[in-house]
Amino acid sequence: MTDGKRLIDLVVSVPALVLSLPVQAAVAVAVRRKLGSPVLFSQERPGLGGRMFVMRKFRTMMATDPRKGLVTDADRLTPFGIFLRSTSLDELPTLWNIVRGDMSLVGPRPLLVQYLGRYSPEQARRHQVRPGLTGLAQVSGRNAVGWEQRLALDVEYVDNHTMRGDLAIIGRTVAAVLRRDGIAAEGDVTMPEFMGAPDATEVRP
Repeated sequence: MTDGKRLIDLVVSVPALVLSLPVQAAVAVAVRRKLGSPVLFSQERPGLGGRMFVMRKFRTMMATDPRKGLVTDADRLTPFGIFLRSTSLDELPTLWNIVRGDMSLVGPRPLLVQYLGRYSPEQARRHQVRPGLTGLAQVSGRNAVGWEQRLALDVEYVDNHTMRGDLAIIGRTVAAVLRRDGIAAEGDVTMPEFMGAPDATEVRP
């Protein structure tokens, strides 16, 4: 399925990237005016096999500034940033990661580098496929799903993914974005930090 999955990624992401360029330009201007520079949020994330790549999204938070009380995510996330996240407009630059082959349309979401040593051996299997722009966990509640369930859904995807299943997840993603479901975990503006599994193991690229 690997070749077919990559073909679908290119067939969908290349036209989507081109067609979204006017929207991305408008969002970039709005981010620059409301949040300042840089317009893009760039961060190293682990991909297939734990190998690193730079993921890019539109910035949704103010820069950290203790003097202004901008320290936590809750302090730094503005109504404009919440709008970008709820509509997934902040994800549009990530289409370039899919075109490059860093990511797939569907797969486990690429998480933070510091989580690599916190996964259990079972949870670490989420890196056996390319990370995705969307995935089974995202259509099952996005950030409203707790870490244990979210990582279990990632591994379930690794073990059972099919082309038909990927197309179904893409369709469910569109519906979830239109409903703006699961934008944040309960009691949090995004998703609380994953502190690790008891039987954590280091994931090495």
